Order: sequence, then C-alpha cells, then structure tokens
Amino acid sequence: MGSISPISFKSSKSFSKRGQNALDLGAKRITWDIISDMWHPLKNPSGYLSVGMAENTLLHSELLEYIHANLHLSAEHLTYNNGSMGSNALRKAVSHFLNRHFNPFRPVEPAHVLMTNGCSSAIEHLSWTFVNPGEAVLLSRPYYSTFIADICLRPEAVVIPVEMGGVDPLCPEAVDLYEKAASDFEERTRKRVRAVILCNPHNPLGRCYPRATVDRLMRLCQSRQMHLISDEIYALSVWENRVDKDIPFAQFESLLSRDTMGLIDPHLVHVLWGISKDFGANGLRVGAVISQGNPELHIAQKCLSLYSFVSGLSDQITTSILENDAFTDRYIQVNREKLSESHEFLVSLLNKHGIQYSRGCNAGFFVWVNLGKKYLEAHPTHPRVDVQGPDFTDMLFQLLLDNKVYVAHGTAYGSENPGWFRMVFAHPLPWLEEAILRIIRAIQ
Repeated sequence: MGSISPISFKSSKSFSKRGQNALDLGAKRITWDIISDMWHPLKNPSGYLSVGMAENTLLHSELLEYIHANLHLSAEHLTYNNGSMGSNALRKAVSHFLNRHFNPFRPVEPAHVLMTNGCSSAIEHLSWTFVNPGEAVLLSRPYYSTFIADICLRPEAVVIPVEMGGVDPLCPEAVDLYEKAASDFEERTRKRVRAVILCNPHNPLGRCYPRATVDRLMRLCQSRQMHLISDEIYALSVWENRVDKDIPFAQFESLLSRDTMGLIDPHLVHVLWGISKDFGANGLRVGAVISQGNPELHIAQKCLSLYSFVSGLSDQITTSILENDAFTDRYIQVNREKLSESHEFLVSLLNKHGIQYSRGCNAGFFVWVNLGKKYLEAHPTHPRVDVQGPDFTDMLFQLLLDNKVYVAHGTAYGSENPGWFRMVFAHPLPWLEEAILRIIRAIQ
C-alpha cells in the first residue's frame, strides 16, 4: 500500500523464516513512516495529515495537566517493582476502575489482572498461550488490521477472516458464519480452531454488539471449546449520535458484566482493556488482560510477561489516573461530549460533499466511508483499474497519500468491498476540515 522506496534486502539471506515474514510485512507497512512526517501548520506544513491512526487527541491538554501535577516517582519505579505482570498498585487501581465502570458480575480482583505494554502485547500473549502454530483464530470481516500481526507474526497462529457477505457482522445470524468458517477450516486442515476475537465496541464499524449476538458466540465457543477474547479497549468511548436519531443503538455491555452460567465455562472468557483509547494515551503503552476463571493463564504469563513489561513511569501515571474517581468520571464525560461533537461535524462534511458512509455508529473514533463511490462519480469514464478488485483501493490510497492525507486502507481492515476506508474523527474540528479538503482534492 503506497509508494515505498527501494530497499536492499541482501542481509535477509541470513534471516529465519520468521524474520523473513517480518521483513516482508515491514516493507509494506508505511504507517510509521507517515506519522514520522505529520502535518503542523507552522512546524511542518508539507507533512501528512492523519485521519487514519486511531488516536484521540481531543483531551491531550487536560490529561497532560493532570499528569504533570501527579507524577511522583519513587525508588520502586526504578526497579522491577512487583514483577513484570504489573505492580500491585497498578493492578489494584485497574480492578478498582473496572469495578466502577464495567459493572462486573463478579468483582474484578487484582489477581485477575495481567498488565501489558498495550493491548497488542496482550493479544499476542493469548495467541501464543492458547493457539499452536498452524491452528486458528476466528475474526469477522471487517476487522482491526493489527489483529492479524498480533495473532500470527510471532505466535504463528492462523487468522480465519469470517466472510459476512450481506450479513451485518454484529447481528446474531452472523454467528452461523463463524461456525461454518470453523468447520470448513478444521475439515480442510485437520487442525483446531482455538479462539474467537471480537472487538466490542467494534473497530472499524463503531458499534456495540447486541447481547443476543454475544450470547450466541458464547454458546458457540462453549460447544467447540474455543476461547472467547473480548477486546473492549473502546468501552468508555461510547457517545450520543446526534445525527442518526432514526436508528436504534445497541448499548455497550462488557463481557465482565455477564453471568456466563449455562453459556460458557469461565476459563474460556478473557477481556482486554487499556488506556490508549478511552484516555487518549496510546504512547503510555498500558493494557490489561482480565481473566477471572483461568489461574493457569496467569501462571504462564509469569515468564511471558517479561517481554511486555509496563515501564515504571507508565505504571505510576496510570495508577494515579485510575484511582482518582473524580478525575476519571469528569474525563470520561467530557470525552464523550467531544467525540459526539466531532462525529457530528465530520458527518456534516461528508454529507456536504456527497460521500457515502456507514450510518449508526455510536462508539470509538471512526466512520467507515466509501471513497470509491465518490471517485467513480467524479471519474465515470476513467476508473483506471478494475473497480471490483483490491487494486482499486490501492489506487485510491495512493491518491490520498499524494495529497498528503492518510486514511486507513479498507482492504487492510478486511473490507469485503473495494473503495472503503476508516476515517478517525477524534481530532479538533479544524484538523477534520483540512483532512476533508485534501480528500476531496485527491479523489476529484
């Protein structure tokens, strides 16, 4: 995706197979190159303007003010502290926070919590622990793109992208497609499907799973003894959709809040959360696995978690934030208000310019947009490539980059239809306005 400067790979002859796989993927991944050259109206006016990276910049000033006033390191934070699974203070603060905001059926205890340096590390640990190389994990399309590397690159598991066709990926009937995908894979390969991952609220669709769908997924996982991993990193970024008032919205319901008796064995249920999204703090690198019925998992992580150790600095900052109820309550409320405002503004621009988007989102930071349709309307006789193939989305992506705007590539997110992109709106309004101007310039 995108133009990449020629790279000499002479040294790759000495790489392992895993190293070669990483080299091949790294040569295609230009995201880090883009965000190393980000637009600033004064400091870098020729840089890229990003509405593709899932970052929430709306409350950075407020969060920084709190951090500067509450950063108090001790000698413990310069040591290994209480070990690589998170300090006692951090796990206590996380369990306290989750018990206040996730309405758990069984109160979360510090012993249920494993801390990692971000949720990508958490997913990789679970894949490494539960899935043998060549065995599979089910992931419905569209999906968060980095799930693929998290599950596959180092654990060497296989992702089965569950084809949805015309079925709503979040509806109860979609679970039948999960079951078919699992049966087809096991019959074809004679290897097991070990887990299902769902992102709730959904990334990139920005919606919450209805209870009926989650219930059916739990029953499916129970019947096939698959782990159910619920990534709830956007749990508290649920907001009022002021535009689509005619659409009923499913409300967020954490898997922790459910009584799973008669649905699934507790040792198969695992929830992920972190401060990257709900607190706009991707850079602190703090995530958590909450597994209440699988003590063996926590024992296994005593050696694995060395590779995902949360820094002492991030440990102390996050502890201070999550144990301060007054600050977190206010922060979550204001964040929801600002997300609602930014969504309304972006949608008004999309409507103004006649860009199709998927309606009905009320969570996360993104709108799923069809830039391919707008391009074809502007160029009805000159599509240049097969508009039904992935090259069409590649071409659009390059046009956007040429105009210095980064929007997340729909094909990388498992889109079953060409021309779709994920657009992030958790930015100040002038940022969004400039992004739309560049998008329109690119496709027209």
